[in-house]
Amino acid sequence: MVNSNTIEHLYLSLIQQCKTLNSIKQVHTPILKSGLDSDTFITGNLILKCAILISDALHYAHSLLQHSPNPDAFMYNTLIRGFSNSDLPHNSLTTFINMRQNSNNIQPDSFSFAFLLKAVANLPCFNTGIQVHCQSVIFGLDTHLFVGTTLVSMYAECEKIHHARKVFDEMFQPNIVAWNAMITAYIRCCDVKGAERLYRGMLVKDLISTNIMISGYMKAGEICLAKKLFYDEMPVKDDVSWSTMIVGFAQNGCFNEAFDLFIESRRVGLKPNEVSLTGILSVCAQAGAFEFGKILHGYIEKSGFGSISTVNNALLDTYAKCGHINMARLVFETMPGKKSIVSWTTMVAGLAMQGYGEEALKLFHQMEESGIKPDGITFISILYACSHAGLVEHGYWYFTMMKTHYGIDPTFEHYGCMVDLYGRAGELEKARDFITQMPVKPNAVIWRTLLGACSIHGNVELAEFALNKLAELDLNDSGDHVLLSNIYAVAGKWKNVATVRKSMNSQRLMKSPGWSMIEVDKIMYSFVAGDEQNEVTKEAYTNLKKIMLRLRVEGGYAPEVVGSVLHDIEDEEKENAVVTHSEKLALAFGMSRLCDGKVVRIVKNLRVCKDCHTVMKLVSKIFRVEIVLRDRSRFHSFSDGSCSCRDYW
Repeated sequence: MVNSNTIEHLYLSLIQQCKTLNSIKQVHTPILKSGLDSDTFITGNLILKCAILISDALHYAHSLLQHSPNPDAFMYNTLIRGFSNSDLPHNSLTTFINMRQNSNNIQPDSFSFAFLLKAVANLPCFNTGIQVHCQSVIFGLDTHLFVGTTLVSMYAECEKIHHARKVFDEMFQPNIVAWNAMITAYIRCCDVKGAERLYRGMLVKDLISTNIMISGYMKAGEICLAKKLFYDEMPVKDDVSWSTMIVGFAQNGCFNEAFDLFIESRRVGLKPNEVSLTGILSVCAQAGAFEFGKILHGYIEKSGFGSISTVNNALLDTYAKCGHINMARLVFETMPGKKSIVSWTTMVAGLAMQGYGEEALKLFHQMEESGIKPDGITFISILYACSHAGLVEHGYWYFTMMKTHYGIDPTFEHYGCMVDLYGRAGELEKARDFITQMPVKPNAVIWRTLLGACSIHGNVELAEFALNKLAELDLNDSGDHVLLSNIYAVAGKWKNVATVRKSMNSQRLMKSPGWSMIEVDKIMYSFVAGDEQNEVTKEAYTNLKKIMLRLRVEGGYAPEVVGSVLHDIEDEEKENAVVTHSEKLALAFGMSRLCDGKVVRIVKNLRVCKDCHTVMKLVSKIFRVEIVLRDRSRFHSFSDGSCSCRDYW
């Protein structure tokens, strides 16, 4: 006869082997029939498996707890933990309340509050956090090291650094985990100096402490301090150290340093892992480093990382943002296993950026048919695709469907996409009406989007209206004034142009400099109009003069200065300013260095102006060269005198 301990051991073993929700259900059925559902240890392990270890089984864990005849603190804590890490962190609070109302008078412990505080941090909600903090005081657990550390992190997420520091100071002998949490709190609240003081005051530091500090320096743009810490004060470095530096360089626009450091990490024998590979691929995506991305692709395939979804998604994003949509498609189509929502959304966004609006919509429907439910980010990509392809009716339909069919509440990003959709199509009055009917107060991005649309279509009155709304928000952005100035210039209102320029001078608002980057022989070169000349820029300027001369002679080119520069300079200066825009310099340099037949790939931080767009089309025709330009909002692929955007941007 089989004893109860043997049966219990058998079911526990079966639970451990479960990988899916269906397999859990198959094991749960005989447990119910045998009456072992009253065994708290078995039910607790079932809940643990569903709430923590199987991604789509949290709802089943909740059902298990509700129907358990003898729930204990472990079961409640496990479900609180599961919800805290999910899209429904507020359900952790409901579970905690149910635990307190349970007739068995189950008492919360340190784990209850630590998991609950993590849920509050993920909301984040300061008022709720205060209430949970008070509850922890009532039960005498606020000074518990585990709870205190989580309190510090929770207050940091709520951007209440003084509350976090007060909790830290009241902790009895905080360990290194608590110290690191407090340093992280300072960095999250953008107080790098406070983090630095605490870091320097630590008697004992570990690698995590230093990695956090490097991350803080990079976030604050303190590159020299990060380099000093990394190179001079870290005798031992781990994968995180290298990855933090590489990603930090990328975030601060130091792409070549990011690439060099990645190569150095390989030279010292460090093998790239999932984090470092996704980090360096992100660098390639931001910089448009297509050639370097191809090398990484080869390494990924040879090293067995091609089966990791996050690496594949990063590679897909890299090719899409480097303007090589066919390679992006190849990565997408050959991904092993079931594609995630991130994979589908990244591919949709890539098609949208390059003007393949109808293909993006087709892919979206394929995603729905595959059983993947779109999220808010997916709909941003879809609306973006409609906007850049002029699909106004489609865009409105998807915006409506997002709420009615999928229950996704629009965010400012979705509202901004709709304003952009109407604005690009020239339906400016509809754009304004849409804004005035929004259920939330429009923010600066919304009004700035309308202002940009007015710039495209030359609507002076509506542009002034949008700028006044921006002024009400107490924002003084140089780009807004530049747009209005150019609108006035196109309309021939030169007195208004002068007034805007005078206003900018009095407020000391400087026009944001435009820069462009190009990859040549796996090195990124950056160009800014008016930069001090070195060997590289001299080469670019020299070749640009030759190019522009040929465009004038063979293509009848004449610079379009209206709407392309701030109009407070003489005609000759205007022409010179627009002729030497950074993307033209990058183009000239690329044409002088790249082999015949090579695609010239340029990345620009601002929207390409009309004159540069015209020049790119002429160059592609006269010089028979293919040019791919990624500006602030989309791709332009120039070939044989035409652009993929069909002059709709």
